[in-house]
Amino acid sequence: MRHTGNAARIDPYPFDPYQDAMWQLVPGLVSSAAISFRSLNHPDRYLRHVDYAFVLAVNDGSSAFAADATFHRVAGLADSAWTSFCSHNFPDRHIRGSGYALRIDPISTGSAAADRHDATFRIGY
Repeated sequence: MRHTGNAARIDPYPFDPYQDAMWQLVPGLVSSAAISFRSLNHPDRYLRHVDYAFVLAVNDGSSAFAADATFHRVAGLADSAWTSFCSHNFPDRHIRGSGYALRIDPISTGSAAADRHDATFRIGY
């Protein structure tokens, strides 16, 4: 998961600069029980969904921005040892890589295996 040109993408490694794929999971902007993704190399910017696609943007302090940039960690939809993230303001939608773009889509345990896989992430360093 990385950002480039203020868009969020899933790209094969290696790419330059590698810091574009480094995120700090911070307490959610709406709820400390959730998380927000803050860019490590642009610490004033967060991942936020707009029209279901992700952008990297500066927090404007609005409640809409906070809701769009807040996600809840859940057991991975394809592998419960990994992690999936559902949107705070669209709880039926999960972060998903689709055609190299990062977006939020409606995915559940009943969705196709490929869709569940696209919405399951290994968090680590």
